[in-house]
Amino acid sequence: MKRQRTAAMRMAHGSERGAALVLVIGISTMLAILMTGLVAISVNGMRQATSDSNWNAALSAAYAGIDEYQSRLSNDTTYYRFGNPESTFSTGSDVTLPSGAETNPAFGLGTGGTWAEVSGSSGRARFRYEVDSSTYLTTGRIRLRSTGNVGNATRSIVADLKQQGFIDFLYFTDYEVQDPSVATSAPSASCYTDSTKTVLKYGWDSRPTSGCNEIRFAAMDTLNGPVHSNDTILSCGAKFTGAVTTANNVSPYYRKPSGCGDSSFTLAGYPRYSGGVIGMPATNSQLKKETRTDLAETVPRPGCLYTGPTQMTFTGDGKVNIKSPFTKKTRISNDAATEGTAPAECGNIAQLQSPAGATIEIPANNVMYVQNVPAISSDVNYWSASSNPSGFTCVSSGSTSSRGWTLGSGSNESGYPGKQAWIGGSGDESVTSGTTYGCRNGDVFVKGAFDGAATIAAENYIFVVGDITYVDDQTDILGLVGNNAVWVWNPLYTRGRNYYQVYSAQQPRRIDAAILSVAHTFMVQNYDKGTSRGTLTVNGAIAQKYRGPVATTGGTGYAKDYKYDERFKFKAPPKFLNPVTTTYGVTTWVETAAAFKADGAAR
Repeated sequence: MKRQRTAAMRMAHGSERGAALVLVIGISTMLAILMTGLVAISVNGMRQATSDSNWNAALSAAYAGIDEYQSRLSNDTTYYRFGNPESTFSTGSDVTLPSGAETNPAFGLGTGGTWAEVSGSSGRARFRYEVDSSTYLTTGRIRLRSTGNVGNATRSIVADLKQQGFIDFLYFTDYEVQDPSVATSAPSASCYTDSTKTVLKYGWDSRPTSGCNEIRFAAMDTLNGPVHSNDTILSCGAKFTGAVTTANNVSPYYRKPSGCGDSSFTLAGYPRYSGGVIGMPATNSQLKKETRTDLAETVPRPGCLYTGPTQMTFTGDGKVNIKSPFTKKTRISNDAATEGTAPAECGNIAQLQSPAGATIEIPANNVMYVQNVPAISSDVNYWSASSNPSGFTCVSSGSTSSRGWTLGSGSNESGYPGKQAWIGGSGDESVTSGTTYGCRNGDVFVKGAFDGAATIAAENYIFVVGDITYVDDQTDILGLVGNNAVWVWNPLYTRGRNYYQVYSAQQPRRIDAAILSVAHTFMVQNYDKGTSRGTLTVNGAIAQKYRGPVATTGGTGYAKDYKYDERFKFKAPPKFLNPVTTTYGVTTWVETAAAFKADGAAR
């Protein structure tokens, strides 16, 4: 019996040992599986981490490509002409590959193409980019697609770049003083940098605070957009709702004249110093080149050239009526203008010289330039000093009722300044605030409902003789570039010592355009005489060398209503002038599908 119990106990013990072994094996197996899983998860995590790191780094490499391209543009503002013409992104762009010392590896394509290395990455990060400059000559915009590559990851971004220039501001001024050529009193000698009185000092560069005809922003002024001055801004309680910058590097960055209240600056941190002076071009002659047929850069095609006093009236249907009696050729074929053409698209010459004028389609994305009558006999638009077009008359000076030019007679008569402006009297006012009118100057007199995209430029003055309004404020875009002043037409006549408005007492004026006076000012004629003219509305941008007054505190002239055209952040009127030195800013960024695989092949 005892033996049986002992055997049973041995058998039970053996069973327990077997069960424990199975359990141990099972647990070991589970631990092995768990360890294998943990190792797999760890390895996969490392791979994922590496992949995520490459993914993020590839985007950074793409941004590095944009920055590198911007630096090239800063060193050479014409670098937009380079690119790889084989890229589908560059379709429609007249780009070529740089050669020699200018060879750029970032223009590579395909698996055998080159990449540019991101500086400091030891070759691990690289980029290539493609250029779309198809609209640069008309809008000033460049599109760039940059692709970054790190490991097996590639990412692409598309950026729009635009030259930073005058139209980045609602109001841009070089000097905060009245134009010496129209001021009633000449600036004192101490206002200038030299004894020849050719270059004015800036307010932050020891210019006196009196005797220099400084102009201030008044309490009634509201500037609804970005403002920049190369000078020290004077403000007497004005309101600024946008960014305000200056080349004056001394806080508070603007000056409050004695007796004035504080000005209002809506945006925090303004006004502020923005760096050095933004240089004005010496002339707008670059725009005249756009009418030459022998230059490859006049793309998409040359613009139109007109000569002498020229009247332009926009008719709201994509057309403009032009009267330009001195014009013989509307395009020239060389720098000396010894040859030229007169294509129908710029106007029939006989019609241009007639009181009825020529009505043409507004040149799309192009320039209409008005030049002075040439004094060189070999020029195709030359007129001798003793000859005038048929029906054209002009009086340049003296106390007379017809100072200015006219074309035709009777009910068919047109022209400016003309009889409507100056009616007798010993104190009659001159259109240029001087004593003469230049009968053969390249002046343009413009008004009407504008439907298109163009820039009008004048070798002398631009006169805004009526409202200039967009038909469609989303698609229409206009530039007005005067080599000299851009005038808001405000004629007066005199009887004895009293001044009278030719128009009704209230004559509000609206101008939809980017306005630039290269060497002088944007100004209302006779701003200090008569009575209130209402409100001057500018929807666009104003840039000028000297501040131009539009009203007085006594109630004459116009009240300001200036609004910035936000589209100018992204595009410019066709071939609009830029500062003599400029940088390119990115207006928009967007990530897009990667243009290339890691091996360089197109996706």
